[in-house]
Amino acid sequence: MIKVSLLLFLLLNLLIHIPNFASSQTKNDVKIGSSLIAGDDKTSPWISPNGDFAFGFQQLGNEDQFLVSIWYNKIPEKTIVWYANGDNPCPKGSRIELLADRGLVLTSPQQDETLISDPLIGVVAYGSMKDTGNFVVVNKDSESLWESFNQSTDTILPTQAFAEGFKISSRRSETNFSRGRFLLRMFKNGNIGIATVNLPSEYINENFFLIRSFDQLNATNYQLKFNESGQIFHLVNNSKEVVLSKGDIGPSTRFYHRATLNFDGVFTLYQHPKEPKSTDVWSTVWSVPDNICYSFPTQKGTGVCGFNRICRLSIDKRPDCQCPRGFSLVDPEDDYKGCIPDFVQECGDNQDNARNDQVEMETMTNIDWPTSDYEQLQPFDEEKCKTACLNDCMCAVSIFRENSCWKKKLPLSNGRVDNRVNSKAFIKRRKGNIALEDPNTSKPNKNQETIIIIISVFLGSSVFVNCLLLVVLSLVFFLIYRNKISTFDRNGSTMDQTLRYFSYKDMSKATEGFKEELGRGAFGIVYKGVVEIGSPIPVAVKKLDRIVQDGDKEFKTEVNVIGQTHHKNLVRLIGFCDEGPHRLLAYEFMNNGSLSNFLFGDLKLTWNQRTQVALGIARGLLYLHDECSTQIIHCDIKPQNILLDDHYDPRISDFGLAKLLRMDQTETQTAIRGTKGYVAPEWFRNMPITVKADVYSFGVLLLEIICCRRNVDFDVGEDRAILTYWAYDCYQEGTIYELVENDSDAISDRKKLEKFLMVAIWCIQEDSSLRPTMKKVVLMLEEIVEVPSPPCPNPYRTENSLVDAV
Repeated sequence: MIKVSLLLFLLLNLLIHIPNFASSQTKNDVKIGSSLIAGDDKTSPWISPNGDFAFGFQQLGNEDQFLVSIWYNKIPEKTIVWYANGDNPCPKGSRIELLADRGLVLTSPQQDETLISDPLIGVVAYGSMKDTGNFVVVNKDSESLWESFNQSTDTILPTQAFAEGFKISSRRSETNFSRGRFLLRMFKNGNIGIATVNLPSEYINENFFLIRSFDQLNATNYQLKFNESGQIFHLVNNSKEVVLSKGDIGPSTRFYHRATLNFDGVFTLYQHPKEPKSTDVWSTVWSVPDNICYSFPTQKGTGVCGFNRICRLSIDKRPDCQCPRGFSLVDPEDDYKGCIPDFVQECGDNQDNARNDQVEMETMTNIDWPTSDYEQLQPFDEEKCKTACLNDCMCAVSIFRENSCWKKKLPLSNGRVDNRVNSKAFIKRRKGNIALEDPNTSKPNKNQETIIIIISVFLGSSVFVNCLLLVVLSLVFFLIYRNKISTFDRNGSTMDQTLRYFSYKDMSKATEGFKEELGRGAFGIVYKGVVEIGSPIPVAVKKLDRIVQDGDKEFKTEVNVIGQTHHKNLVRLIGFCDEGPHRLLAYEFMNNGSLSNFLFGDLKLTWNQRTQVALGIARGLLYLHDECSTQIIHCDIKPQNILLDDHYDPRISDFGLAKLLRMDQTETQTAIRGTKGYVAPEWFRNMPITVKADVYSFGVLLLEIICCRRNVDFDVGEDRAILTYWAYDCYQEGTIYELVENDSDAISDRKKLEKFLMVAIWCIQEDSSLRPTMKKVVLMLEEIVEVPSPPCPNPYRTENSLVDAV
C-alpha cells in the first residue's frame, strides 16, 4: 500500500511539473549557438510549432542579397511580415547566430557584425518562433528579453496591441525593403496619423490622414488592438471597443490576417486562405485612406506621389501616380523622386517673347495641385488664365475654376485627379519636338577653350613636337568618338541616354549563345538571358534576324521611342545592339510570361486579378496614346503581347508593330498590321487608322479577360464561337452570367461584371467614331464616369459574318 501511495505521489508531482517544463522550452525552440547561413540550402529556417511562420534569410529577387526576416511559411509567395536589415541587405554567406550574451547577431562574410536583437539586457537561454509570428529571445526563467513584435516594420499581426508612441514605416517599394516615405503612428490622444517623411532625413511632415479617437474628453487610456479574429479596434479606458476595420473578415480558422502600411501610403488589412489554391492571393478587407488622392494636402514635402506628379485612384483604392504630359520621371527606378519638365523656361531680358513661340499650354480637366499657388487672378476667364501663364516665365501651370485663376510654379506638390472641383489645368510644355535653345550657347565652353589651347601649342612648337602631338590627338579623338558612337544610331539620331548599348558578343554571352528560346514573332526570336549592369539582371533578348521590308524601320522605332517611355504598365527596354547586320533588343524579363497562359491555360487568374489586369492594360494604352512625348498606336494588342510581372501586374510589350504619330498628326494609313481577330474593321476597309484601332483590340482583349476564353473558339458551338457576337447577345438577353458560368467570384460581383462587359462592347463598335478614347475607358473602368448602355457593335451582321470574323 505504501509503495502504491509513493508511486501515485511521484506521478502527481511529475504531472504538476510537466506544464512548466513544456512552457519553458519546446523542440521548436532555438538553442544557443544555433545559426543560419544566407544562400545555404542545407540549413532550414526556424519554424513556428504550427508551421505558419518561419524566421531566416529571404533572397531578394534574383540578386545576391538577403533579408533577415519572418514570413508566412505555408503560402507560395512566402509573404514577409517583419525584417531586420531592410536598409542594408546582406550578401550570400552571411550568418545569423543566437548567442547567450548578445542574442541574435548577423555576421557578414567580411566578419562585420550587426546586433539584430538590440537592445537586450540579460543572459539569453533560447529563442522561439511563436505561432503568432513573433520571434522572442528569453532568459532561463522564460522571461522575454527581446521580441520582434516590439520592433514592427511595415506590418502588424493578430494578437498585437499598441499604445502611444507606436509607429510603423513603409518600405521604399514593393521589392525594396529600405525605409520608405510613409509613417503611421499613434499619439497620446489615441489619434492615428499617416504622414510622409522627407528622406533621407527623419523629418516628418504633417499628417495627410488621421483616424480620430473616440471620446477624447473623458478617455485617459487608448490602445490599438489587432485581435485574433482579424479585427482592428481602439480600446478606450481598457473597456470600450471601437472597431476601425469595417469589412467582411474571414474566420481566423480558415484565413491568415495581416495589416500593412504599403509603400504607396495606404494602410490595408489583408486576408489569405490558409489552405490556398494556386491562384489565391491576399485580398483587401479594409484600407485607409479611402481615397489617398483626396487626402489633406500638406504644406511641406512632396505629397503622396512626389513632386510634379498626378495621383489618380485605382480601382483597388491604391494611388496610381503619373507624370503629366511633357514631364518625365527623374529616376525610372524610383518613381517617388518625382517628375521634371522636358524643358525649363528661364526668365531674363528678351526671353519671354522668344520662348512663347516654342511653348504651348496643354489642357487637362479636373487636375489640381492645391498647394503650389503663387498668384490668384479674379475675376478672370478661361482664355485669360491660359494666356497669363503662357506669358509668365515663372508659371508652369495655371488652374481655372469658376471665375478664378491660380498660377503655380515648380515644383508642384499634392497633384491629383479631383472630379469634385470642375476645373481645368493648363500645363506649359514644349511645342511638338522643338528643341529649346540654350541661353548660354553664346558662351565658349570648355571644349572650345581646349581647342584654342591646342592650336596655340601647335603654333609655338617644333615640327617634330607638332607631329608627335598630331599622332597623340588623333588617337585620343578616335577613342572619344568611338565611345560616343554607341549613343547614336546608324543615321546619327540621338538614342535615349538611359539605354545601355551592347555589342553582339555581349548579347551572345548573356544568352549563352542564344540557348533558351522564349518565343517567336514576325520579326525574330526571343531568348532568355542575363546581363551584368552592376548586378545580374534577367532579360528577354529579341533577335531581329528575319528583318524584311520595314524590319529595319521597326528596330529604329523601338529603340528611339520605347527608350523614352516610362510607365509601370509597359515593358521596359534596357538596351540594344546595332552592330553590323545584328539588331537586338534587351527587355526586362517577366517571370510569369504572357497573359494568354493565365486566360487559356489550366492556371487561371482570379476575377479580382483579371479586373486589375484589364485596368492596368487600359492605363498603359492611355499613356501610349495621350501621355508620352510621341503618340504611339500599338496596332497589335492581344494576350500574347501582355506580360505579367511577379505581382501579376500587366506590362504591354512588343511595340514592333507600333505606328507612330507626330504631334501634328491624328491619323495615318499603312499596310494591315496586327493579329486577325483583334484587328479593327477599318484595317480591311482602306480607312485611316487612328488610336481607335487600339481601342477595338482592347475591347476584344477585355472580353477574353472577362470570359477566360479565346475570341474565336468553334469547340463551344456555333452560337458561341465568336466571342464578340455572343457577348453582346448575352448582354441583350440578360444572361451575362453565362459568360463566366464557372467563376463564382465574377457571378457574385454582377455590377462590376456588367460594367466591364458594357465597356468592352463600346470598344468593339464597328463604327470607330462610336468607340471611346482610352482616357474615357479608364474613367469608366474606375467607376469615375457612368457607362451608358451600348448599341449593337456590329449592326450589319449577316450569315456570312461568322466566316468573315475568323
